[in-house]
Amino acid sequence: MALDGVFTRFLANELQNELRGARVSQIHQPNKDELVLNLRTFEGGRKLLISARANSPRVSFTESAPENPASPPMLCMLLRKKLGGAKISSVTQPGLERIIFIDFDSTDELGDEVKYTLACEIMGRYSNIIFLDGEGIVIDALKRVDASMTTQRIVLPGMRYELPPAQDKLSVLDCQPGEIAEKITGGECPDKLDKAILRTVLGISPVISREIDYRITGGAQVYADRLSPNYKNRLEYYITKLVNNVRELDGQPYCIYDENGKPKDMSFMEITQYGTLYTVKKAESFSSLLDGFYSERDRAERMKAKSQDLLKLLTNASERASRKINTQKAELEKCADREHLRVCGDLLQANLYKIEKGAPFVVLENFYDENMASMRISLDPSKSPSQNAQRYYKEYRKAKTAERVLTEQIKLAEEELEYLDNVFDSLSRAETERELAEIRSELASTGYVKNAAGKGKGKEPKPLPPLEFKTTDGFKVLVGRNNRQNDTLTLKTAGKNDLWFHTKDIPGSHTVLVTDGKTPSDDAIMQAAAIAAYHSRARDGSQVPVDYTLIKNVSKPQGARPGTVIFVKNKTLYVKPSTEFKT
Repeated sequence: MALDGVFTRFLANELQNELRGARVSQIHQPNKDELVLNLRTFEGGRKLLISARANSPRVSFTESAPENPASPPMLCMLLRKKLGGAKISSVTQPGLERIIFIDFDSTDELGDEVKYTLACEIMGRYSNIIFLDGEGIVIDALKRVDASMTTQRIVLPGMRYELPPAQDKLSVLDCQPGEIAEKITGGECPDKLDKAILRTVLGISPVISREIDYRITGGAQVYADRLSPNYKNRLEYYITKLVNNVRELDGQPYCIYDENGKPKDMSFMEITQYGTLYTVKKAESFSSLLDGFYSERDRAERMKAKSQDLLKLLTNASERASRKINTQKAELEKCADREHLRVCGDLLQANLYKIEKGAPFVVLENFYDENMASMRISLDPSKSPSQNAQRYYKEYRKAKTAERVLTEQIKLAEEELEYLDNVFDSLSRAETERELAEIRSELASTGYVKNAAGKGKGKEPKPLPPLEFKTTDGFKVLVGRNNRQNDTLTLKTAGKNDLWFHTKDIPGSHTVLVTDGKTPSDDAIMQAAAIAAYHSRARDGSQVPVDYTLIKNVSKPQGARPGTVIFVKNKTLYVKPSTEFKT
């Protein structure tokens, strides 16, 4: 990840231009790692997300602010008290540190003007958000750091704020290009050029050091202490260009996408080192680049944190159901030999007169065998021949009953496991707390959760509507968010001549192509199938089988679990999962 010191410099400058003079209207703390400031700027309302997540720390405007908890945490209430209505006076960066200071002009309880600062430290797992007074004293922090955690830099209320320890590198803001180039090539330890650049230059990430190396050498593997005169001249040229770009704030936001179209890295300069392997696109702004780069990852992490209890419950229930199935199948295998028990009983009953009482076994001709082969039958010496025969009949009846019961129990356990897989799939695609609440409510109705969220506290919130999409020729496509919504969509909302879609033998959502009495085109059917595949466990597949049929051919068995239906007269398509189609 390339949110380095230089990238932070361009970001801070962009935020300074857009935030100066903005006023704080609301402050939220959606979770323990994030703050959201609702701001009134000259261009209208904006949301500023400040994240101290280890995997996605940043300061950026966002269009998809996370949901807020029912009650605000203590730090959030403190910030609301101190910064409510405050005006942002400046946004700065100390040197090339991955830190952004947001300064506020506010008033205290007596109406006197006071200054506050949010120190937003964007440093991976050491990221933090620290609230300072006008004298640089820590008022509070998102993550307090005491002496038991570190001896280098303590962050506690009442302590003076200190910058992180300086790195032994050269800053492009303070040093001349020739000085930097000389240190790169004069290292005591022989390093490849990109490693030497990274080791020497402050504030750049590996992708930038590799890019400078690539532009100098064209991809050749060279060592910094063995550069030819030509390479040395090129090194000083590109270092000079880097210095000028950073000092003059002449940088542009670029995002690097892999072959699957997923964001891989980011940069303040155009990246050419990947050739045609990856795609490089210029973003609208540094802030929008960060928001787009991290939004999907953050959403998944937020929902994972908020759904931990459900994940644990479902995991335990699935493991329990799997163990139950394995145990019952092992018992069922033992019942497979029940006919042998009946045959033994029949042979003993037909030959009672031949059997001596107290014998441990008897050898009798098997009249069920075409060759009348002899069969050795074990006996209980303490029982009479007739009692031994009845013992085999009893074991036979017991095995027969067990087979019937076990077959039914295995079927029920497999249906339970399939249901849990479907809930897992719904949970993996949940995007809001309301969706989690609906899943909790569903699990409560099926007996997996004892107390549904919100039970006894008034009416349950109104169910969310199904997801809605449009095909390129205008047909509406509806997708259920969870099992309960799948039932409602399929059995109540959809018309009998609408088309129903579901991934074949793969957990996923019910998907309905609304026809409104029209005949859907082949393109509309294919696109609806692609949408159904996208909202399933096979989202990342390439050729996913999707069954489809008319709604009137879909029904729900009596007593079936939520989301479970049966269907007939279906056809199968193989599609690539997608929700976006070109017109």
